[in-house]
Amino acid sequence: MNEQTLGHWLAPNPAVMQWVEAQAKLCAPDRIFWCDGSAAEKEYLTERAVTEGVLVRLDQKKLPGCYYHRSNANDVARVEQCTYICTETEEDAGPTNNWLAPKAMYTKLRALCDGAMRGRTMYVVPYLMGPLGSPLTKVGIELTDSIYVALSMRIMTRMGRVAYEQLGDGAEFNRGLHCMLDINPERRYIAHFPQDNAIISVGSNYGGNVLLGKKCLALRIGSYLGRREGWLAEHMLILGVESPEGEKTFVAAAFPSSCGKTNFAMIVPPPQFKGWKVWTVGDDIAWMKPGPDGRLWAINPESGYFGAVPGTNSKSNPNAMTMIQHDTIFTNVALKPDGTVWWEGHDDPPPAECLDWRGNKWTPESKEKAAHPNSRFATPMINNPMLAPEADDPKGVPISAIIFGGRRADTLPLVYQAFNWIHGVYVGATMGSETTAAAVGGVGQVRRDPMAMLPFCGYNMGDYFRHWIGMRKKIKFPPRIYYVNWFRKDAEGKYLWPGFGENMRVLKWIVDRCRGRADADEAPLGWVPGPHCFDINGLPNFSRDTLAKLQSINYEDWRREIISHDELFMKIYSHLPKEMIFQRELLVSRL
Repeated sequence: MNEQTLGHWLAPNPAVMQWVEAQAKLCAPDRIFWCDGSAAEKEYLTERAVTEGVLVRLDQKKLPGCYYHRSNANDVARVEQCTYICTETEEDAGPTNNWLAPKAMYTKLRALCDGAMRGRTMYVVPYLMGPLGSPLTKVGIELTDSIYVALSMRIMTRMGRVAYEQLGDGAEFNRGLHCMLDINPERRYIAHFPQDNAIISVGSNYGGNVLLGKKCLALRIGSYLGRREGWLAEHMLILGVESPEGEKTFVAAAFPSSCGKTNFAMIVPPPQFKGWKVWTVGDDIAWMKPGPDGRLWAINPESGYFGAVPGTNSKSNPNAMTMIQHDTIFTNVALKPDGTVWWEGHDDPPPAECLDWRGNKWTPESKEKAAHPNSRFATPMINNPMLAPEADDPKGVPISAIIFGGRRADTLPLVYQAFNWIHGVYVGATMGSETTAAAVGGVGQVRRDPMAMLPFCGYNMGDYFRHWIGMRKKIKFPPRIYYVNWFRKDAEGKYLWPGFGENMRVLKWIVDRCRGRADADEAPLGWVPGPHCFDINGLPNFSRDTLAKLQSINYEDWRREIISHDELFMKIYSHLPKEMIFQRELLVSRL
């Protein structure tokens, strides 16, 4: 397959042509490659990436279709301090976002992009976020000088001609420009212009910063569009629980990055749940809209998984281990001499020798980790043996429950149910979590992460809460809202709950509550399962006393927790809905 030239028929849309020509004039690439999503194109680009040293071909007998990528050591995670929401006013972006006036940011970025692709190829990547034909689906075009991005977007989105089918003659598409520059943190910007439906990312080649359909369009721009158009763009997994009788219940869940979303989305029920199945619709992002039947319907706008690798094994996520055995790009894991990969938490023992994520020789005696804590796999969703049949349905799936959760060693119980929608919004708005390696910065500090959207909300967080509250009027049969915490520890620092597949016990109670089959007791935080609601048979070294510790409420801890809620509310006070203040007062009175 030969590279195609500007003006090729694959971009029949005049608005696309005009925009690409303008950006090509600015960036001055030597060549323009128009991606069409074909198998021949994949083969050509993959071979070229291997030749250029961007990808390493792994052992094709053991890992067919799998490749290895190593990023720059200064470019291994999302960089929130370099991420900007460039709304018309700073107030529109709100205090939880970085802001720069659109005109000033465009000027800065045009200077950085001027001639930035000289000597390089510009890849024109047309893609869909969402199934073809869905009313929620959005079209994006990303221009990038990274062949790694072009190949990864094939996995993560519905990429190619299908995007032009959905777009037709329209001019409403997300305009995304990505220039690697020299991967210099001093010249790194991920800038969003919601009012223009545009994204410009420079100075990075890390997935979360440069796969512009993912966090950038699906959440930051998506949340802005959702507010304007009457839907929700959320940092949520979607799964379907199927009972032995064939009854399916769909659940959405919001956890901050690296808090187990992918593992929960692909949960395998333990042996005690014979006949039960859990199907994956999505592991990271949900777009949800009120349906004509009065229920909330959701789609997964992605078509692949970009999952954190460390800790992934046949116990924590057997479905993930199955699906990453073929057609997967691994980034920043360890590379073994036999052409396979390894990471901390892998089923296999540490190799006697390998190359670590930096490309240095590594042995089990090395002080550094072999794989980066935020190393990733990118794999197509069709690889998932438990992919929900509804995952590609333009209608989406009806959501019966929304779960919020974070990584908390204390204070928060294993599970509780909000009293009503507004209370549930408060629960999600005030959730906190210990920070992880998925973003640059301190690890292990508790920070407020409203609905797991703190790094991803594309407008003022107070207005975002108001939008959630307002959705109640549009949904006749709203989902029930829950909170879970798999990470509570005892006085010795050991996890009280086994997690992973055993989370099915909590999930079943949630589903049974939605179906009117499970009892609950009223508590200060919400509805909680009674002492015998969970079947704990088969849990090693686990007793009803342990369950009671998991569900316990320490009133002194909660007084401190509410003070922490206040710190968030003070930050966004000028836009904070009065309902949030009212819910806080109700919580104080119950405690």
